[in-house]
Amino acid sequence: MLRYALFDYIPQRRLKRASFEIMETDRMILAFKDGRKFATAWAAKQVSKAFREMNFDNTIFVCCPASCQRTQVRRYRRFSNQLCGSLGMVNGFEHIKVVGKRAKKHIRSNAETKKNNEIHNLLEIDCDFFRGKKVVVFDDICTSGKSSETFVRLLEEAGAIVKLTMFLAKTKTYRR
Repeated sequence: MLRYALFDYIPQRRLKRASFEIMETDRMILAFKDGRKFATAWAAKQVSKAFREMNFDNTIFVCCPASCQRTQVRRYRRFSNQLCGSLGMVNGFEHIKVVGKRAKKHIRSNAETKKNNEIHNLLEIDCDFFRGKKVVVFDDICTSGKSSETFVRLLEEAGAIVKLTMFLAKTKTYRR
């Protein structure tokens, strides 16, 4: 399975020395996570531009689940509609439901991370819809990749054939 990120995401504590372009990209990524319309349109345009040469006929597009259904809808519903319309993918947004609520990854302790690592208890996946179909998975920011890997595994258990995992950005790490 192919994994692809469009941009580097620079953590806020490292932005002091960043160029204007990098700071603007970070601002758009965070606005996208907040569900802002202008950032949603920007993200859909960037992803469409990157993948316009690929054939996505009969491919389902689905986003990695957010921490709750409300955040999932705010962040991904409009984005999924715009992207699927421009690339000709089947929108799988309505076939994934976040039924529980988990702590946001960046504010969890290690004990909570282990307890909440199994997101299958928090999701409803329409297995009949995904069974035997090609799927493209999207997530906003990839830091460790564990959330997307877990979600891909759940989709594959539901019978999906995941071809690509794409990220809007990959967190840039700095070594000392």
